[in-house]
Amino acid sequence: MLKQLKKPELLAPAGTLEKLKTAIHYGADAVYIGGDAYGLRSRAGNFSFEEMAEGVAFAHERGAKVYVAANMVTHEEDQIGAGEFFRTIRDIGIDAIIVSDPTLMQIAALDAPGLEIHLSTQQSAVNYETLNFWQEVGLTRCVLGREVSMEEVAEIRKKTTVEIEAFIHGAMCISYSGRCTLSNHMAFRDANRGGCCQSCRWKYGLFEMTEFGNKTMVGAGEEGINEPFSMSAVDLSMIEHIPDIIENGIDSLKIEGRMKSIHYVSTVCNVYRQAIDSYLADPESYELKDEWLDELWKVAQRELATGFFYGAPTDKEQLFGPRRRMPKYSFVGEVMAYNPDTHIATVRQRNKFKVGDTIEFYGPGMRHHEEKLEALWNEEGVSIEVAPHAMQIITMEVSQAVQIGDMIRKSLLSVPRKVKI
Repeated sequence: MLKQLKKPELLAPAGTLEKLKTAIHYGADAVYIGGDAYGLRSRAGNFSFEEMAEGVAFAHERGAKVYVAANMVTHEEDQIGAGEFFRTIRDIGIDAIIVSDPTLMQIAALDAPGLEIHLSTQQSAVNYETLNFWQEVGLTRCVLGREVSMEEVAEIRKKTTVEIEAFIHGAMCISYSGRCTLSNHMAFRDANRGGCCQSCRWKYGLFEMTEFGNKTMVGAGEEGINEPFSMSAVDLSMIEHIPDIIENGIDSLKIEGRMKSIHYVSTVCNVYRQAIDSYLADPESYELKDEWLDELWKVAQRELATGFFYGAPTDKEQLFGPRRRMPKYSFVGEVMAYNPDTHIATVRQRNKFKVGDTIEFYGPGMRHHEEKLEALWNEEGVSIEVAPHAMQIITMEVSQAVQIGDMIRKSLLSVPRKVKI
């Protein structure tokens, strides 16, 4: 008898209402957003209550869920107004909040009964006893700390019934479960209250000071440290290990990136949706497809690795030295309308492109096709050679049918790219 596998939730980031709709359109089962307070992404496009209501309506109509990250660490008086905030988002229809601070958990439980509470990764849940504790106090899901190995995931799943959520893709904080104070020290911005300036990604050098005040970089030369380095980890990617993730019972597969573009959100959701569905449909015949890996690299900005899932990261999993692989595509537009009779697509421009470029259309379900751009027209129907203006509306003739919501990339293969060594 075949083992009955539970379909995990694909959970995507949504920094704006546009990203929320994009994520769901491209296969996300749920999204997580930020409100105007209590979150850790002060620079993300956080949602007003009106935007939350629109997002919830859009998601629920399509069978998807919406969670609100309220995972800041509260100091005295930070919690003022939290009860009203939680009641409001509960009544809007938010499906759960993601919280790390016990004060906010208590306020939500007392002032907004019925609002589901999930534990944030900032609480470093890395063993089953911890998950059982949080379940006993009323939480329904725990986001694991990024430091958990796959072997530990399997043990946790055996000994707890609370839902398990884990990051499977995106940028990971270099500090233990995101609890970092570098930003506080270096830029007077509290990372645990929404102000992280990502100082771990600045460039640093290690120098030796002489008695005369001169300094030389330690190890400079062919065999040593010959360039500045950061303290940042490469990005996480578990696309090659979907069977392990599902077999070990992770309930929600989380993608990082509320500040990333709709190009990133659509691409990553598209790939993981395909991989998850393919494995569940036929585990015995499942195989990783090269096209999924290639697709992820079309939006990859850093190296990719598996984090702590299969052992402690080494210096190879740190951002250091020149990129070993450069992005090959630039996001240039999205389809707003398509006329099947004339084969004319109406497109909203996102980055500059021009007649003669090779562009790629893609949509949900990994639909792809390439076009050599032969002609462009502006909104007045006037022929143009270049679409240089952000968000301008243009039209083009296409050889294959496209759909509203399809995205467009431009190939950079013919454009010289300089890599700084």
